[in-house]
Amino acid sequence: MKKDGYSETTIIGTSHRLKLLSKHVNLESPEEVKEFIANQSWSPFFSNAVSYAYDKYVKINGLTWKPTICKTPKKLPKIPTTERVNMIIAETRCLKHALSFSIIRDSGIRPIELHKLTLKDIDLEKGILYPKTAKMGNARTLKIKEKTLAMLKQYIGMNGFNINERIFPQPILLKMAWTRARNRLAEKLSDQQIKTIRLYDLRHYFASMLYHKTKDLLYVQNQLGHRDLKTTLIYTQLIDFQEDEYTSAVAKDIQECCQLIEQGFEYVTEIDNIKLFRKRK
Repeated sequence: MKKDGYSETTIIGTSHRLKLLSKHVNLESPEEVKEFIANQSWSPFFSNAVSYAYDKYVKINGLTWKPTICKTPKKLPKIPTTERVNMIIAETRCLKHALSFSIIRDSGIRPIELHKLTLKDIDLEKGILYPKTAKMGNARTLKIKEKTLAMLKQYIGMNGFNINERIFPQPILLKMAWTRARNRLAEKLSDQQIKTIRLYDLRHYFASMLYHKTKDLLYVQNQLGHRDLKTTLIYTQLIDFQEDEYTSAVAKDIQECCQLIEQGFEYVTEIDNIKLFRKRK
């Protein structure tokens, strides 16, 4: 799987699920494995994940089987508030973890993409990241806020990384650090709902806020690195902001500015080198 470009997280997860199966059934017997999976009271998501892991085993070892794929209910992710996100980050006791969470919040970068960043992939002068996009998505550049950039410079200065060295923790370690900080805050505020906020919700938070600011679905798709616009459409449904009287759009260069002006848009402001336009509905 590593040769095929799968992430470490996917490889580790696949390994754990195969070990689980091996404790109960003979992996050389696909029908036995299939029956075992079918009789478990797992969620549809986990059953499919175990079937996916075994499917990898089947193909590598020259076996054959026809997996049963469970229908999974479509579920909208919950979007945490800005206040809650910032409070959890503030509760984080380690600079590298607080920095990692801040970067995900600012840019929507996936934890695995963050882990793969080296100094070569970061413009410290402009605060721009050039991630190696996961899931075969589109290449993109991502901007972080000034406060986060200051943290990043401090972190790099303290550690003296070389140009090709990965400088951020593995996703599993970030997830554990997030859970610790989140749970401490939940206990401190006596608010158990905080414990439902996942690390990956920072990416959902970024995408929802970006769509609200720009109303430009194609731009959000680009910033998330999605290959399919349908995946991005979910973020039009997540936050119940009150409707305003304008439609917004963004432009990254002169040609796009001209196209928007020809369509009746007017220039409003510039954020992170992206020009914002609007026109009345």
